[in-house]
Amino acid sequence: MALYIKSVENLINEFRKLPGIGPKSAKRIVFFLLKLSHSDIVKFSKNLVEMKEKVKFCSQCYSLTEEDICHICRDQSRDRKKICIVEEVSDAIIVEKTGEYKGLYHILGGLLSPIENVGPDEIRVPRLLERVKANNIEEVIIAVNPTVEGESTAMYLKKILVPLGVKVTKLASGLPVGGDLEYADEITIGRAISDRREL
Repeated sequence: MALYIKSVENLINEFRKLPGIGPKSAKRIVFFLLKLSHSDIVKFSKNLVEMKEKVKFCSQCYSLTEEDICHICRDQSRDRKKICIVEEVSDAIIVEKTGEYKGLYHILGGLLSPIENVGPDEIRVPRLLERVKANNIEEVIIAVNPTVEGESTAMYLKKILVPLGVKVTKLASGLPVGGDLEYADEITIGRAISDRREL
């Protein structure tokens, strides 16, 4: 016998697909939603659909935008000779919140992982190389998580960028090995940006 009616069970299963949401969390979310008014549910649904319809990736850096080019790439006051490479959009937001970095970004969308068949083409490396060459980039700051995949991605990027005459730096210490940028505070990330070192 099913524990929940089909519509509730279906929604619990949908929430379980989200990262970091297990069966108990999914159930709590669904039962919370059941307590909301009909108008709140309609508003929630509308915002979800609107986000999916309007939000896209910036054609230059792959950050989120509702236009072709994001506000950072359009901002002419930014240092257009520096690119900070991060794994995900959320990492760029964290770096941006520090107020220490005034250049451009490039969101990889993942890290190199031969075991999972994730190579340079899958993490937007060809587009990065195009940007570096076309815009005479002077410095690339690698701000990926200090994991095995992050370190191997950083070393690969250094190997292909240094021959182009680009200075390649990475975040300074302060970030624990195996840690995520997402969980570090702004002060730690800010210091890591300002004290970055050549890779």
